[in-house]
Amino acid sequence: MPGESHAARASDPLTVDEVLAAVPQRPPFRFIDAIREIDERHIVASYRFAPDADFYRGHFPGNPITPGVLLVETMAQSGLVAHGIFLLGRQPASAPRFVTLFTEAQVQFLGVVPPGEEVVVRARPLVFRRRLLRSAVEMARSDGTIVCEGTLTGLGVAV
Repeated sequence: MPGESHAARASDPLTVDEVLAAVPQRPPFRFIDAIREIDERHIVASYRFAPDADFYRGHFPGNPITPGVLLVETMAQSGLVAHGIFLLGRQPASAPRFVTLFTEAQVQFLGVVPPGEEVVVRARPLVFRRRLLRSAVEMARSDGTIVCEGTLTGLGVAV
């Protein structure tokens, strides 16, 4: 429409770039390389574990695998933090800023992730109300093999 600003409106969904920029974790502790899909019903994100990451030296020498706690963190960063940022959407500048604190996990491990492997995280919200997000999350290796799956919960806390 004539005279309408091209600036984003408060009701517009966040873009992938805006979501990634808002994720508070930074390298070397950011485990999201790309968000492939995102909407109110799901998120699909990916991350490649660097083959020279320092933790592989000790987990386990001669047969390195990605620690399970980092797999859970990877799922939480995509399925709770990034998706939560998207679901909260655009907030007025005067609104409090929130960071998602990971509060609970029920995860089943079904495989391992070797150094250099790209993983794909898929999540869909089960509950989203009052800044609480509970999501069904799964992680698969690049060949489609499910590595772990479960339910993760996080709570947005004002900072």
